[in-house]
Amino acid sequence: MTITENRLQNLWDDARASTMSESEKLLYRSNLLGSDKRVTNYGGGNTSAKVMERDPLTGQRVEVLWVKGSGGDIGSMKMDGFSTLYMDKLNALPALYRGVAHEDEMVGYLPHCTFALNPRAASIDTPLHAYVPRKHVDHVHSDAIIAIAASVNSKELTAEIFGDAIGWLPWKKPGFELGLWLQAFCRDNPQARGCVLESHGLFTWADDAKDCYLTTLDIINQAADWLAAKSAGKPAFGGQSRPTLAPEDRRAVAARLMPVIRGLISKDRHKVGHFDDSPAVLDFVGSAMLDTLAPLGTSCPDHFLRTKIRPLVVAFDPAAPDLDATVATLPAAVDAYRADYAAYYDRCKHADSPALRDPNAVVYLVPGVGMITFALDKSTARISGEFYVNAINVMRGASLVSTYQALPEQEAFDIEYWLLEEAKLQRLPKPKSLAGRVALVTGGAGGIGAATAERLLREGACVMLADIDSAAVTAMARTLSDRYGADVVRHVAMNVTEEPQVAAAYAQTALAFGGIDILVSNAGIASSAPIEDTSLALWNKNMDILSTGYFLVSREAFRLMRSQGIGGSVIFVASKNGLAASPNASAYCTAKAAEIHLARCLALEGAEAGIRVNTVNPDAVLRGSRIWSGEWLDQRASTYKTDKDGLEEMYRQRSLLKRSVLPEDIAEGVYFFASDLTAKSTGNILNVDAGNKEAFTR
Repeated sequence: MTITENRLQNLWDDARASTMSESEKLLYRSNLLGSDKRVTNYGGGNTSAKVMERDPLTGQRVEVLWVKGSGGDIGSMKMDGFSTLYMDKLNALPALYRGVAHEDEMVGYLPHCTFALNPRAASIDTPLHAYVPRKHVDHVHSDAIIAIAASVNSKELTAEIFGDAIGWLPWKKPGFELGLWLQAFCRDNPQARGCVLESHGLFTWADDAKDCYLTTLDIINQAADWLAAKSAGKPAFGGQSRPTLAPEDRRAVAARLMPVIRGLISKDRHKVGHFDDSPAVLDFVGSAMLDTLAPLGTSCPDHFLRTKIRPLVVAFDPAAPDLDATVATLPAAVDAYRADYAAYYDRCKHADSPALRDPNAVVYLVPGVGMITFALDKSTARISGEFYVNAINVMRGASLVSTYQALPEQEAFDIEYWLLEEAKLQRLPKPKSLAGRVALVTGGAGGIGAATAERLLREGACVMLADIDSAAVTAMARTLSDRYGADVVRHVAMNVTEEPQVAAAYAQTALAFGGIDILVSNAGIASSAPIEDTSLALWNKNMDILSTGYFLVSREAFRLMRSQGIGGSVIFVASKNGLAASPNASAYCTAKAAEIHLARCLALEGAEAGIRVNTVNPDAVLRGSRIWSGEWLDQRASTYKTDKDGLEEMYRQRSLLKRSVLPEDIAEGVYFFASDLTAKSTGNILNVDAGNKEAFTR
């Protein structure tokens, strides 16, 4: 049986490849393989080529190993993602090898083998490529292959599917010893096209770049076809034992659970969440085997390095939903997971093991709802979820054709707390000041809102842009996503005066990122008219948007922040006019004064929960601000007896510092209050107006 519609397709373009060097063909092959999650997960696997290069010192032709460097991703890497090492020096290393107990010290020799002073650090898998006696080698983590590799009888299954074309090696932690095992296997089995590594993945090889690529695809397709034929007609995971909620109900449950979980696990460092209710996830979380398979943990080292060895299954019954009861169970469940993880660490640690890391779960499975993942940033949370989907696919395949087995606990620990892995973690850059924080910015499509969103994104925050103008906020979100990545920017059309829309926007924020830490209440309008010409409608419009709107978005922020229990920062973008009266603008000035006083009231209420509330007062921000694009500009120019062109100069000259105020200046003030620079400040007002003595606070 062949499932042709789901087979990996040959994407190799001979015409394109014909112009490439051997190292460029390696990158081309790598990117093709890494572009399909059925071949390998993000950051997983590695590829190599042995290429003849000219030695920069001697000018002689030498054989150089090009191999994916430490921490790269074959799907997105560029040429600088490869390490390059002299093969003659790599071939000298076995003479220095002192045995398994000392294999980690071999990593220290790899820099001595570097070709052309390449700064890209070589990965622990380098020997696995170096000692395979073929020019091109692929190592991938295909779900279909790992399903076989993680079965209790994986050796027998490998032989049944592939005969002697593909070999099998028992589990061995990646490193120098496994490289020598592969070398010996190739020597003893010259006809083999590759090898399955138990509980790990697939190695394939050839002496031509295209042949190696096609071999990898062919072996994965063979495995997938075999699994499909063997499992035809069988229900995945023993069938469904729990109902699946409707899509809108699933998202409502996740939006309620995520902030609570986030608060429980973010006491030391803020985390960002991701929600997945894809069919593969729903099959697993509703299955009869959930309670059996989930505690076993994952098999492939790449999986549990991203997801921890096992997930936390949330006590939710989709057949009789009681969300309040489920929320009440979460603190005890999180504490129990931490205690279990600490016990695992204590059972398995060695004298030189790194200290216990964050004991909180990464993956949270909710029956009938889906999967929630948390990490220190959004992309890692998403990728961790993708890895667990890989693990689900592996468990599905293995349990359909055999019995799934995870790595033994000690082996898993030795990978997770490997000193070499710890060294990689220590090399990670210092987190940015708002890493792990989530912000909602109202009026996000305007000049001040967009500048503020960009300032927060630059410091590592995730941002939900909210604006009444759907087209404008969509365009702004696209612009910011192009600059900072799609993971960290979301948008929603929201009218701050519509209570249901405000609640829905916060639910979307919780679902997208797990919760909220920063509210920038910035939505605004401006109007100008003498009091006798101010209609009730105009008065009410100012009050609705600038007072009631700020109340509604703040109330919802408080509710969400309190459910997290980790504090937060609310920043009102008010106006100089809230402190200093202006002629012909009574509705606007009064509403802005109400904003400022509301902020003071909220500072009192939020203090005991660690919620800080502060105000930034701009003045005369003309550039990029949409409120100056309509009648307001004409009205203010008329009030001050000037024209449009003269108004900005009039404002500049009116200020004490004689300087224009820009949206980016307001964004700096907002960032100041959003960050830990003002962790001990609440109830404050920061004027960003180039100096206006009428607005001095008293």
